[in-house]
Amino acid sequence: QVQLVESGGGLVQAGGSLRLSCAASGRTFSYYVMGWFRQAPGKEREFVAAISWSGGNTYYADSLKGRFTISRDNAKNTVYLQMDSLKPEDTAVYYCAAARIMGPIATLKRVEMIDYWGQGTQVTVSS
Repeated sequence: QVQLVESGGGLVQAGGSLRLSCAASGRTFSYYVMGWFRQAPGKEREFVAAISWSGGNTYYADSLKGRFTISRDNAKNTVYLQMDSLKPEDTAVYYCAAARIMGPIATLKRVEMIDYWGQGTQVTVSS
């Protein structure tokens, strides 16, 4: 069992930065591929980024490459999402996700592959 708790969301002006954190419980954190999704009002939940259990491999939604960076610290059971050059269209609830994936980490972008979700943290980018 893994419990995920996100933090770090808030209100930021366009062009600013935020760093989201996701703290995981459980001693098997390092076994999981971790990722971030987001959901804007009236839209479906969409994939943002994924990171392998070791942190050595990362995968991003094409539209977010270069602005968002995912990382993890297995010693702290925490995964991060650094978001730079934020735009109003980045406004959404951001969710942390964990999945036991043995294949390519891109598999995590499929919602049905997620084993655990966090409760979400709101990010609002003003213009």
